[in-house]
Amino acid sequence: MDLEIGEEQAAVRQLARDFVAREITPHVVAWDRAESVDRGIVKKLGALGFLGLTIDEEYGGSGGDHLAYCLVTEELGRGDSSVRGIVSVSLGLVAKTVAAYGTEEQKRRWLPRLTAGESVGCFGLTEPGTGSDAGNLATRAVRDGGDYVINGAKMFITNGTWADVVLLFARTGDAPGHKGVSAFLVPTDTPGLTRRTIHGKLGLRGQATAELVFEDVRVPAGALLGREGKGFSIAMSALAKGRMSVAAGCVGIAQAALEAAVGYAGEREQFGRPIAHHQLVQELISDIAVDVDAARLLTWRVAGLVDRGEDFATAASKAKLFASEAAVRAANNALQVFGGYGYIDEYPVGKLLRDARVMTLYEGTSQIQKLIIGRALTGVSAF
Repeated sequence: MDLEIGEEQAAVRQLARDFVAREITPHVVAWDRAESVDRGIVKKLGALGFLGLTIDEEYGGSGGDHLAYCLVTEELGRGDSSVRGIVSVSLGLVAKTVAAYGTEEQKRRWLPRLTAGESVGCFGLTEPGTGSDAGNLATRAVRDGGDYVINGAKMFITNGTWADVVLLFARTGDAPGHKGVSAFLVPTDTPGLTRRTIHGKLGLRGQATAELVFEDVRVPAGALLGREGKGFSIAMSALAKGRMSVAAGCVGIAQAALEAAVGYAGEREQFGRPIAHHQLVQELISDIAVDVDAARLLTWRVAGLVDRGEDFATAASKAKLFASEAAVRAANNALQVFGGYGYIDEYPVGKLLRDARVMTLYEGTSQIQKLIIGRALTGVSAF
């Protein structure tokens, strides 16, 4: 097994690293305090091809493999998870799903715009009363002649107020649970769709997180993505790859925590010498380093499975579970190294901890990942 990255992948990672240093790092504190990332970052991401990774060039994508995608996602997570989320959702959950399940017309309409950063996508699955139990969603899409009429609400939607298109999941039939769910591509300028920004978040404060409300939203039958009643399987397929992206972003958080802790420990003096000389500080840093390496290797394994066309869902859950929990541990340990200064937002580790915490919740909580892994190992069906 070759665990080294190739020259092309290394070049993509360096491109992302330089982009983060130039376009993200100088603004992180201001964006976090303002609870808003500069929207101009989207077109910059598109111009470098970061929003088109793994998408065919025929549809405006920049190609590449999923390891390159993970390398970019890691670097963005190292810089600001709020920016990483833009890519993970608009590309990872929406564009990739359109590429996999869309008609030729849907691909031609949406993919060139999404990959260029001219449009942004959001993933409309979670509802005010339905989080982990995604098969029990209440939003309905009722057939009316050549259209569907949609009513319902979605909650905690990343990119929600920025998005030009919602990959929406709604119930289209009377079949119970996941069997009655379908997927739709809904332009956000459709009459009856309203959006509200969610403020006061613990972490990912710069990210455009929203509540979406659908009141008699009418879309043509051509907005249906895939076949009617197959929306749940489309959502689960998207989330399986999405967990790889979240894991890579968590590796970036943990890497940033490691770099910050090592840098500060070499500068901060206590008892007459830098705290890096103290064994208990070394223990904190070594724990972070091990978590970084383990999370990164688990994530790279998922990318390799995807690129080889092998089953990756369970491996993605393992990577997401471990990397998200590791990111919390890493940021917490780094904050301990910083002591009181870690509690001030002029230093990076407090934000890293706040951003890391949500990673154990969205795109499947840690408990859901354990259920997925356990069911895969025991052969017990989820339904």
